[in-house]
Amino acid sequence: MDPSQPGEPGWRGEGGGGREGPPAFREGHVVTVFRSRLRPDAEPAYGDVAAEMLAAARAVPGFVDFAQFTGEDGERVSVVTFDSWTSHLAWRDDPRHREAQRRGRAEFYTRYSVQVGEVGTAHSWSLP
Repeated sequence: MDPSQPGEPGWRGEGGGGREGPPAFREGHVVTVFRSRLRPDAEPAYGDVAAEMLAAARAVPGFVDFAQFTGEDGERVSVVTFDSWTSHLAWRDDPRHREAQRRGRAEFYTRYSVQVGEVGTAHSWSLP
């Protein structure tokens, strides 16, 4: 396992925080939680598409952070944060993202769920 690679357990996209500390999350940010399970034959195409989508998301003005975690049972949880609904909707409606979603249903996932919400309260702490 290589946590520096998309799709590997513990992998974090490059956002506001990275590994050196939590991103500067704030009230009003929009957070998407994407839970999924991959098909056994999803790789290597899935990894290629995931890397392309992270690069595209990072290019959206208002991108804050991306993190992905994989449970021991294979469930994957991706969390992406944008600074506003405008930024989130720009990402949601991006034609490349829509095509990746279509491919996800056709080629990569056995199931997924999406939850989107606005941050009402945000706190963080780091060891000095």
